[in-house]
Amino acid sequence: MPAADIRDIIDIHTHVISPDTVRYPLAPLGGKQSDWSRARPTSADDLIAAMDAAGVAKSAVVQASTAYGFDNGYLAESVAAHPDRFTGVFSIDMFAADAVATFDRWHAAGLTGLRLFTTGSTSPGQAAWLADPKTFPVWERAEAAGVPVCLQMRPEGVPDLKRLLDRFRRVPIVLDHLARPVLSDGPPYKAASWLFDLVDRPNLFLKLTSRTVEQSAEGTSTPEAFFPRLVAAFGADRIAWGSNFPAHAGPMSRLVDEAKRALACLSVADRAQIFAGTARRLYPALDAAKRSAA
Repeated sequence: MPAADIRDIIDIHTHVISPDTVRYPLAPLGGKQSDWSRARPTSADDLIAAMDAAGVAKSAVVQASTAYGFDNGYLAESVAAHPDRFTGVFSIDMFAADAVATFDRWHAAGLTGLRLFTTGSTSPGQAAWLADPKTFPVWERAEAAGVPVCLQMRPEGVPDLKRLLDRFRRVPIVLDHLARPVLSDGPPYKAASWLFDLVDRPNLFLKLTSRTVEQSAEGTSTPEAFFPRLVAAFGADRIAWGSNFPAHAGPMSRLVDEAKRALACLSVADRAQIFAGTARRLYPALDAAKRSAA
Protein backbone atom coordinates (compact mmCIF):
# COMPACT_ATOMS: atom_id res chain seq x y z
CA MET A 1 0.00 0.00 0.00
CA PRO A 2 1.22 3.54 -0.68
CA ALA A 3 2.74 5.49 2.18
CA ALA A 4 0.25 8.31 1.75
CA ASP A 5 -2.83 6.26 2.63
CA ILE A 6 -2.71 7.20 6.36
CA ARG A 7 -4.55 10.46 6.85
CA ASP A 8 -5.56 10.40 10.53
CA ILE A 9 -2.41 11.60 12.28
CA ILE A 10 -1.77 12.51 15.90
CA ASP A 11 1.68 13.67 16.99
CA ILE A 12 2.56 12.83 20.60
CA HIS A 13 5.88 14.68 20.78
CA THR A 14 5.93 18.38 19.95
CA HIS A 15 7.08 21.42 21.91
CA VAL A 16 6.05 25.07 22.19
CA ILE A 17 8.31 28.01 23.04
CA SER A 18 6.93 31.52 23.45
CA PRO A 19 8.82 34.40 21.83
CA ASP A 20 7.84 36.48 24.90
CA THR A 21 10.65 35.81 27.38
CA VAL A 22 9.37 38.51 29.73
CA ARG A 23 5.98 36.88 30.31
CA TYR A 24 7.46 33.39 30.01
CA PRO A 25 11.02 33.63 31.35
CA LEU A 26 13.52 30.96 30.44
CA ALA A 27 14.57 28.61 33.24
CA PRO A 28 16.17 25.56 31.59
CA LEU A 29 17.02 22.49 33.61
CA GLY A 30 20.69 22.57 34.50
CA GLY A 31 20.87 26.26 33.65
CA LYS A 32 21.69 25.71 29.96
CA GLN A 33 19.13 26.39 27.24
CA SER A 34 19.05 23.93 24.35
CA ASP A 35 20.28 25.15 20.98
CA TRP A 36 17.04 24.16 19.26
CA SER A 37 14.80 26.14 21.62
CA ARG A 38 16.97 29.21 21.10
CA ALA A 39 17.17 28.82 17.33
CA ARG A 40 13.61 27.64 16.62
CA PRO A 41 11.18 29.11 19.16
CA THR A 42 7.76 27.88 18.06
CA SER A 43 4.64 29.40 19.59
CA ALA A 44 1.36 27.52 19.97
CA ASP A 45 -0.01 29.31 16.90
CA ASP A 46 3.16 28.46 14.96
CA LEU A 47 2.74 24.81 15.94
CA ILE A 48 -0.86 24.73 14.77
CA ALA A 49 0.16 26.26 11.45
CA ALA A 50 2.85 23.58 11.07
CA MET A 51 0.35 20.85 11.97
CA ASP A 52 -2.16 22.15 9.43
CA ALA A 53 0.49 22.19 6.71
CA ALA A 54 1.52 18.63 7.59
CA GLY A 55 -1.97 17.18 7.95
CA VAL A 56 -1.61 16.53 11.69
CA ALA A 57 -4.93 16.71 13.48
CA LYS A 58 -3.83 16.89 17.11
CA SER A 59 -0.79 16.82 19.32
CA ALA A 60 0.40 15.94 22.79
CA VAL A 61 2.66 18.91 23.48
CA VAL A 62 5.58 18.01 25.73
CA GLN A 63 7.07 20.46 28.20
CA ALA A 64 10.25 22.02 26.82
CA SER A 65 12.43 21.23 29.82
CA THR A 66 15.56 22.71 28.25
CA ALA A 67 13.80 26.06 28.00
CA TYR A 68 11.32 26.25 30.90
CA GLY A 69 12.40 23.57 33.35
CA PHE A 70 9.46 22.80 35.64
CA ASP A 71 7.46 25.94 34.80
CA ASN A 72 4.65 24.53 32.66
CA GLY A 73 2.84 27.86 32.42
CA TYR A 74 3.14 28.42 28.69
CA LEU A 75 2.30 24.79 27.98
CA ALA A 76 -0.85 24.99 30.11
CA GLU A 77 -1.94 28.26 28.49
CA SER A 78 -1.38 26.79 25.03
CA VAL A 79 -3.51 23.74 25.82
CA ALA A 80 -6.25 25.88 27.37
CA ALA A 81 -6.32 28.10 24.28
CA HIS A 82 -6.50 25.14 21.86
CA PRO A 83 -8.22 22.22 23.61
CA ASP A 84 -9.47 20.89 20.27
CA ARG A 85 -5.88 20.46 19.03
CA PHE A 86 -3.67 19.91 22.07
CA THR A 87 -3.19 18.07 25.28
CA GLY A 88 -0.12 18.65 27.41
CA VAL A 89 2.63 16.57 29.00
CA PHE A 90 4.07 18.40 32.00
CA SER A 91 7.24 18.09 34.05
CA ILE A 92 7.77 18.56 37.78
CA ASP A 93 10.53 18.34 40.36
CA MET A 94 9.93 14.82 41.64
CA PHE A 95 11.88 15.52 44.84
CA ALA A 96 10.11 18.73 45.84
CA ALA A 97 8.24 18.62 49.13
CA ASP A 98 5.06 19.62 47.31
CA ALA A 99 5.57 17.33 44.29
CA VAL A 100 2.23 15.56 44.65
CA ALA A 101 0.33 18.84 45.06
CA THR A 102 2.17 20.24 42.03
CA PHE A 103 1.22 17.17 40.03
CA ASP A 104 -2.42 17.71 41.01
CA ARG A 105 -2.27 21.39 40.06
CA TRP A 106 -0.97 20.83 36.53
CA HIS A 107 -3.26 17.86 36.00
CA ALA A 108 -6.23 19.99 37.06
CA ALA A 109 -5.06 22.61 34.55
CA GLY A 110 -5.79 20.16 31.73
CA LEU A 111 -2.39 18.56 31.24
CA THR A 112 -2.88 14.81 30.91
CA GLY A 113 0.64 13.36 30.82
CA LEU A 114 3.82 13.57 32.91
CA ARG A 115 7.37 13.58 31.58
CA LEU A 116 10.55 12.81 33.50
CA PHE A 117 13.67 14.31 31.94
CA THR A 118 16.69 12.20 32.90
CA THR A 119 18.88 12.89 29.86
CA GLY A 120 18.93 15.18 26.85
CA SER A 121 20.91 17.57 24.71
CA THR A 122 21.94 19.64 27.73
CA SER A 123 22.21 16.65 30.11
CA PRO A 124 23.94 13.92 28.08
CA GLY A 125 24.39 11.40 30.89
CA GLN A 126 21.72 9.20 32.47
CA ALA A 127 20.47 10.56 35.79
CA ALA A 128 20.57 8.08 38.67
CA TRP A 129 17.35 9.18 40.41
CA LEU A 130 14.76 7.58 38.10
CA ALA A 131 13.61 4.84 40.49
CA ASP A 132 14.42 6.64 43.75
CA PRO A 133 11.72 5.71 46.31
CA LYS A 134 11.36 9.40 47.16
CA THR A 135 9.62 9.81 43.79
CA PHE A 136 7.10 7.01 44.42
CA PRO A 137 4.32 9.24 45.83
CA VAL A 138 4.09 10.98 42.45
CA TRP A 139 4.08 7.64 40.65
CA GLU A 140 1.27 6.49 42.93
CA ARG A 141 -0.69 9.61 42.09
CA ALA A 142 -0.13 9.06 38.36
CA GLU A 143 -1.34 5.49 38.76
CA ALA A 144 -4.48 6.59 40.57
CA ALA A 145 -5.20 9.30 38.00
CA GLY A 146 -4.48 7.16 34.94
CA VAL A 147 -1.77 9.54 33.77
CA PRO A 148 0.88 8.14 31.40
CA VAL A 149 4.49 8.92 32.25
CA CYS A 150 7.00 9.62 29.47
CA LEU A 151 10.65 8.91 30.18
CA GLN A 152 13.41 10.82 28.44
CA MET A 153 16.17 8.30 29.19
CA ARG A 154 19.05 6.24 27.88
CA PRO A 155 19.64 2.46 27.87
CA GLU A 156 21.76 2.82 31.01
CA GLY A 157 18.53 3.51 32.88
CA VAL A 158 16.87 0.19 31.96
CA PRO A 159 17.40 -1.45 35.39
CA ASP A 160 15.53 1.47 37.00
CA LEU A 161 12.90 1.30 34.27
CA LYS A 162 12.24 -2.37 35.01
CA ARG A 163 11.76 -1.60 38.69
CA LEU A 164 9.20 1.07 37.84
CA LEU A 165 7.37 -1.10 35.31
CA ASP A 166 7.07 -3.90 37.84
CA ARG A 167 6.07 -1.70 40.77
CA PHE A 168 3.57 0.55 38.96
CA ARG A 169 1.89 -1.91 36.63
CA ARG A 170 -1.13 0.30 35.91
CA VAL A 171 0.94 3.30 34.80
CA PRO A 172 1.50 3.48 31.04
CA ILE A 173 5.22 4.24 30.76
CA VAL A 174 6.27 5.71 27.41
CA LEU A 175 9.87 5.61 26.21
CA ASP A 176 10.76 8.81 24.37
CA HIS A 177 12.72 7.96 21.20
CA LEU A 178 12.61 4.27 22.26
CA ALA A 179 15.26 5.30 24.84
CA ARG A 180 17.80 5.77 22.04
CA PRO A 181 18.71 2.22 21.03
CA VAL A 182 21.65 1.51 18.72
CA LEU A 183 20.26 0.07 15.48
CA SER A 184 23.23 0.41 13.15
CA ASP A 185 24.27 -3.24 13.57
CA GLY A 186 21.11 -4.26 11.69
CA PRO A 187 19.19 -7.53 12.04
CA PRO A 188 18.85 -9.24 14.44
CA TYR A 189 19.57 -6.00 16.34
CA LYS A 190 21.69 -7.49 19.10
CA ALA A 191 22.74 -4.02 20.28
CA ALA A 192 19.06 -3.30 21.00
CA SER A 193 18.36 -6.63 22.68
CA TRP A 194 17.68 -4.81 25.94
CA LEU A 195 14.73 -3.10 24.25
CA PHE A 196 13.19 -6.29 22.93
CA ASP A 197 13.71 -7.90 26.34
CA LEU A 198 11.11 -5.46 27.71
CA VAL A 199 8.31 -6.85 25.58
CA ASP A 200 6.76 -8.79 28.48
CA ARG A 201 5.99 -5.58 30.40
CA PRO A 202 2.49 -4.75 29.08
CA ASN A 203 2.48 -1.24 30.53
CA LEU A 204 5.47 -0.22 28.43
CA PHE A 205 4.78 1.91 25.35
CA LEU A 206 7.22 3.10 22.70
CA LYS A 207 7.38 6.60 21.27
CA LEU A 208 8.65 6.24 17.71
CA THR A 209 10.03 9.64 16.73
CA SER A 210 11.88 11.30 13.89
CA ARG A 211 15.07 10.27 15.68
CA THR A 212 13.96 6.63 15.44
CA VAL A 213 13.13 7.01 11.74
CA GLU A 214 16.65 8.27 11.09
CA GLN A 215 18.28 5.61 13.25
CA SER A 216 16.39 2.84 11.43
CA ALA A 217 18.41 3.65 8.29
CA GLU A 218 21.86 3.83 9.91
CA GLY A 219 24.61 1.30 9.24
CA THR A 220 23.24 -2.03 8.06
CA SER A 221 19.75 -1.31 9.38
CA THR A 222 16.82 -0.45 7.13
CA PRO A 223 13.30 0.68 8.03
CA GLU A 224 11.99 -2.43 6.25
CA ALA A 225 14.00 -4.62 8.61
CA PHE A 226 13.54 -2.76 11.88
CA PHE A 227 9.95 -1.59 12.03
CA PRO A 228 8.29 -4.96 11.23
CA ARG A 229 10.57 -6.50 13.86
CA LEU A 230 9.49 -3.86 16.40
CA VAL A 231 5.79 -4.29 15.65
CA ALA A 232 6.03 -8.09 15.71
CA ALA A 233 7.51 -7.87 19.21
CA PHE A 234 5.45 -5.13 20.87
CA GLY A 235 2.37 -4.77 18.70
CA ALA A 236 1.38 -1.54 16.97
CA ASP A 237 -1.06 -0.77 19.79
CA ARG A 238 1.92 -0.11 22.07
CA ILE A 239 3.72 2.21 19.62
CA ALA A 240 2.90 5.86 18.87
CA TRP A 241 4.53 8.36 16.54
CA GLY A 242 5.91 11.76 17.50
CA SER A 243 7.70 14.26 15.27
CA ASN A 244 9.85 15.90 17.99
CA PHE A 245 9.16 19.19 16.21
CA PRO A 246 10.68 21.79 16.54
CA ALA A 247 13.57 20.15 18.44
CA HIS A 248 13.85 18.16 15.24
CA ALA A 249 14.16 20.79 12.53
CA GLY A 250 11.15 20.95 10.24
CA PRO A 251 9.16 21.66 8.38
CA MET A 252 6.84 19.25 10.15
CA SER A 253 5.44 18.17 6.79
CA ARG A 254 8.86 16.72 5.92
CA LEU A 255 9.00 14.81 9.21
CA VAL A 256 5.54 13.38 8.58
CA ASP A 257 6.46 12.34 5.04
CA GLU A 258 9.68 10.69 6.24
CA ALA A 259 7.77 8.74 8.89
CA LYS A 260 5.15 7.64 6.35
CA ARG A 261 7.83 6.39 3.96
CA ALA A 262 9.71 4.56 6.71
CA LEU A 263 6.56 2.82 7.95
CA ALA A 264 5.15 2.01 4.51
CA CYS A 265 6.43 -1.54 5.04
CA LEU A 266 3.76 -2.07 7.71
CA SER A 267 0.11 -2.94 7.21
CA VAL A 268 -2.47 -0.18 7.00
CA ALA A 269 -3.94 -1.33 10.32
CA ASP A 270 -0.57 -1.15 12.06
CA ARG A 271 0.18 2.28 10.64
CA ALA A 272 -3.24 3.53 11.74
CA GLN A 273 -2.41 2.47 15.31
CA ILE A 274 1.04 4.06 15.27
CA PHE A 275 -0.07 7.34 13.72
CA ALA A 276 -3.23 7.80 15.80
CA GLY A 277 -4.79 4.83 17.58
CA THR A 278 -2.18 4.37 20.31
CA ALA A 279 -2.09 8.12 20.92
CA ARG A 280 -5.80 8.10 21.71
CA ARG A 281 -5.30 5.17 24.06
CA LEU A 282 -2.57 7.02 25.94
CA TYR A 283 -4.27 10.42 25.85
CA PRO A 284 -8.08 10.15 25.78
CA ALA A 285 -8.24 13.96 25.57
CA LEU A 286 -7.14 13.50 21.95
CA ASP A 287 -9.99 11.11 21.22
CA ALA A 288 -11.60 11.22 17.80
CA ALA A 289 -14.87 12.38 19.35
CA LYS A 290 -13.26 15.80 19.75
CA ARG A 291 -12.72 16.46 16.07
CA SER A 292 -10.43 19.28 15.10
CA ALA A 293 -11.07 21.82 12.42
CA ALA A 294 -8.06 20.59 10.46
